[in-house]
Amino acid sequence: MERLLGKIKAHFVIMQDMEDEQEIVKQITSGISFRGANLWVLIFAIFIASLGLNVNSTAVIIGAMLISPLMGPIIGMGLAMGINDLNLMRRAVKNFGVATLISVLTAMVYFLITPLGEAQSELLARTSPTIYDVLIATFGGAAGILALCTKGKGNVIPGVAIATALMPPLCTAGYGLATGHFLYFLGAFYLFFINTVFISLATYFGVRLMHFHRLEFQNPALAKKAQRVVAGIAIVTMIPATIMTAGIVRRSIFDNKVRSFVKVELSQPGTQVLSSTIDEEHGMLNVVAVGKEISDSAEAAAKKRMEQYGLGKYTLNIIQGEGSDSILSLSNKLTQINNSRDDEQKKLVAMSAEIGELNKMLNSYTRYEDLTHEVSGELKALYPQVKTISISRVAQSSRDTTAVKRFVAAIISLDDKARMSPADKVKLHDWLQARIKADSLVVVY
Repeated sequence: MERLLGKIKAHFVIMQDMEDEQEIVKQITSGISFRGANLWVLIFAIFIASLGLNVNSTAVIIGAMLISPLMGPIIGMGLAMGINDLNLMRRAVKNFGVATLISVLTAMVYFLITPLGEAQSELLARTSPTIYDVLIATFGGAAGILALCTKGKGNVIPGVAIATALMPPLCTAGYGLATGHFLYFLGAFYLFFINTVFISLATYFGVRLMHFHRLEFQNPALAKKAQRVVAGIAIVTMIPATIMTAGIVRRSIFDNKVRSFVKVELSQPGTQVLSSTIDEEHGMLNVVAVGKEISDSAEAAAKKRMEQYGLGKYTLNIIQGEGSDSILSLSNKLTQINNSRDDEQKKLVAMSAEIGELNKMLNSYTRYEDLTHEVSGELKALYPQVKTISISRVAQSSRDTTAVKRFVAAIISLDDKARMSPADKVKLHDWLQARIKADSLVVVY
C-alpha cells in the first residue's frame, strides 16, 4: 500500500520541473512595468476589448485578453507578498494602479465616441460577479504561477488570461462611466477587483508552497499585520460575491419549481404552455396557454397542489390564449346579426367559416400528436430498428417567393447500431404517407 501511495505521490511532485528561482523572480518582475511599448499594447488591447463588447463578439474579446499585459503586476503583487519584498510590492501596486486607471479612461473615451450605445449581452455579463468568479480567479492564478515556475509552460498563461477575463470588466467599467450607469461601473470594477485579489492570493500561496526564499521582516509584528491584512482583504472581497451567488441560486431553484409545476400539473395533450411568469406585485403566477382549453376542474386541482411546489403564496391565473378572444368575437357577431336582420344570412355564413377554421386550427394541435402515439407502436413492429418518431405539420417559405409550402414532416431516430437500406426507407416513406393520409410527407432520419 505504501509503495502504491508513493507511486501516486510521485506523479504530483513538481519540484523536478522547477525553473531556477532567480530566473522566475526576474521574469515576473520584468512584466510589472508599464512603460513605452507595454503601455501602448495595453491601450490597444483595451480598444479591441471595448469593440468586442460593443459589437457582442466573443472572438474579439478573447483576442484582447490574449494580448493584454495586465497579468504582470497582479502576479507581481502575489510574488511580493510571498517573498516579503516590500519594494517589489510598491512597484507592482504603483504599476497596477497606473494600468487600471489608463484602461478605464481608454474604455470610457471609446464608449463616449462610439455610435453604438446599447449594452450587449457580453457587456452585461460582466456586471454581476458571483462566488464562481472567485473560484475561477483562484484556480486560474494557481495555474498561472505554476506554469511560470516550471519548464514546460505550454499554453497555460494565455489560457489563464482568457479564463480570468481581466480586460472585459475594465472596459465595462469604462462603459458605465461613459453612459452614466454607475451600477454597471461598480459591478464590473468589483469583478475586476475579485480577479486581481484572488489571482494574487493564488500566486502568494503558490510561492509559499514552492518554498521560495523569503526576505525577513525586521519587525515580527509587521509580518503578522501583513498576514492579517491579506486575509481581511480576501474575506471582505468574497462577502458580496457570496451574497449575490446565494440570490442567484435561490432564484434558480424557484424558477425550477415553477417550471416543474407547469409541466406536471398543467400539461395535457393538445395544449401548449407559451409562458409562465411571476407577478410579485400582485402575487400571481400567470400562465399563457394555447390549443385545447385547460378545464376548470384541472385548474382547481392544480391550485390545490401549488403549496407542494413552494408556490402557496401565489394565485394561479391561466390565460387561455386565443380561445377567449375567439368566443368574444363570435358573441359580438351574433349581437350584430340580431341588430341587423338584413345582413343575418351573410354573417351566419362568415361565422360558420370562422368556426370551421378554428376547428381546423384546434385539430392541428392534437391530430399529429395522437397520430404519433398510434403510429409509434405499429412502426416498431414493422421496423424494429426505429427508436422514436415525431410527426408534425411544417410551413416553409423562401426568400425568393411569397408562397408558403406546407407539408407533414416525420422525424425518425434509429438505434445507435441500426441501419436502414435505401429500399427500406422508400417503403417506410410510402407506408407512413398512406397511414397518416398526408398529401406531402418528408421523412428525416
